[in-house]
Amino acid sequence: MTPEPVVPWKIELGELDLKMGVVILEQSVERVVATMPVEGNRQSFGLLHGGASLAVGEAVGSWAAVIHASTLGKTAVGVDVSATHHKGAREGSITVTATPIHLGRTLTTHEVLITNETGQRLCTLRITNLLLEERIPGSTVSA
Repeated sequence: MTPEPVVPWKIELGELDLKMGVVILEQSVERVVATMPVEGNRQSFGLLHGGASLAVGEAVGSWAAVIHASTLGKTAVGVDVSATHHKGAREGSITVTATPIHLGRTLTTHEVLITNETGQRLCTLRITNLLLEERIPGSTVSA
């Protein structure tokens, strides 16, 4: 008997993602790319809020982990995230790109780069996710 082909999980934006204006451009096990406007995500001094960078970076990195996990019939939850802010932004949009550092059966680690419209690095995140033997909500894949 041939096993059913595994269909990777597709990203669904949450409430915060929608409020922040996140748009998904690309999604695969190898790479997840999204954009977000700076406007509406600034702190009181007019700069992109560091918390907004962390929120969108963690989301994109976690989505990448869940896509990988779904190919194994699992889901993923974040267990660690760290970020370094390199440069600020006052306008335009940012691009958020997650690429795998390690794709295991128990843990994943992704590097998440946040860049401005000219490609300058604004923030670098590293996120580690734990893979769990649980059914992914809305997925045809079960553990």
